[in-house]
Amino acid sequence: MKRPKRLSASFVRTVSQSGRYGDGRGGFGLSLLVKPTTTGRLSKTWSQRLRIHGRSVNIGLGAYPVVTLAEARRKVLENRRAVAQGRDPRAGGIPTFTEAMEKVIAIHRPSWRSDGNEAEWRSTLRLYMAPRLGHKRVNAITTADVMGVLLADDFWNAKRVTARRVRQRIGAVMKWAVAQGFREDNPAGDAISAALPKNGSRVKHQPALPHVQVAGALRRINESEAMKSTKLALRFLVLTATRSGEVRQATWQEIDLEASIWTIPEERMKMGRAHRIPLSPEAVEVLEQAKGLGDGGLLFPGRRLKPLGQATFPKLIRSLEIACVPHGFRSSFRDWCAESGVAREVAEAALAHVVKNKVEAAYARSDLLELRRQVMEDWGRYVARSRPLCQHARDTRGERD
Repeated sequence: MKRPKRLSASFVRTVSQSGRYGDGRGGFGLSLLVKPTTTGRLSKTWSQRLRIHGRSVNIGLGAYPVVTLAEARRKVLENRRAVAQGRDPRAGGIPTFTEAMEKVIAIHRPSWRSDGNEAEWRSTLRLYMAPRLGHKRVNAITTADVMGVLLADDFWNAKRVTARRVRQRIGAVMKWAVAQGFREDNPAGDAISAALPKNGSRVKHQPALPHVQVAGALRRINESEAMKSTKLALRFLVLTATRSGEVRQATWQEIDLEASIWTIPEERMKMGRAHRIPLSPEAVEVLEQAKGLGDGGLLFPGRRLKPLGQATFPKLIRSLEIACVPHGFRSSFRDWCAESGVAREVAEAALAHVVKNKVEAAYARSDLLELRRQVMEDWGRYVARSRPLCQHARDTRGERD
């Protein structure tokens, strides 16, 4: 492709060859950077080369087609005028990393299924990002700064999963900064991949009990001094092999007792797809005992008829010295399926796992409900060796949540 002396709207729209294309003399340092992305598409971003206080700097102006050629030219003219007047066009309008992250959180908040997502972002900001990046303006953050966060105190090797999430969140903020025209690149992207250690500590799976110990764990939970709603909810979690949030926020509207089916709507599922769960007689018994706990809304209400807290289940399990976490009961169920001869696709469907192979997924249209019903009934009988909570069990609503 012939390189033009001056950019035109048609050239910007059709250019498909990687490279940097200047706007010629009189362009006030405007250029278009064209490069391939990891998805195989082309990225087109604007930047301006200026000398500010004796230093040559690049100012990001945003990405095409969000920012058109005409808009980019207007921005570079405004910046050049600011420099001529002795002002730094970057000052004032460029947010710090912490300020930018607030913008990114606000953008993502409507799509998050629970407050836990925002809490996790803020936690990683406070613990890992803010100490080194929080005060820096987004245009001044370098790959060395990001590496400093990821390698501090052997963070990348010692807590690989958390460190990857931190890198992804830094990257999300930096991509926002590129889109806003505050910088040209993402310093948390491919540029640091080769520099990060490849072999860190092994992935640590969440603690889970051998399935033969699940019945005993439920017995200890039933005999604890926790409130009745908490004990019933944990038992229901085990019997249905579901996630903590799915149980804590479950409502009676999702239950069809006549058909013995619990349907979790897509907005509450991790994979964004509605999930039907056949309820075993033991699970139905739990629901019968849960009637009257609240106002007919939540299955297992906490204090003031609000959902049980995110820490409720882990706190109770730790207090009873059970070597497990709530999510680990799903692993116990999966191991039991494997050792009991349950077909892999049935076990995976019971856990609401999505088939990753696209060809296989195209044919796997059924949710195998009736096959799963037999599995859940067998699982219910297996874990029912622990004494169920009796109808007349003391309701400790005033005790710990």
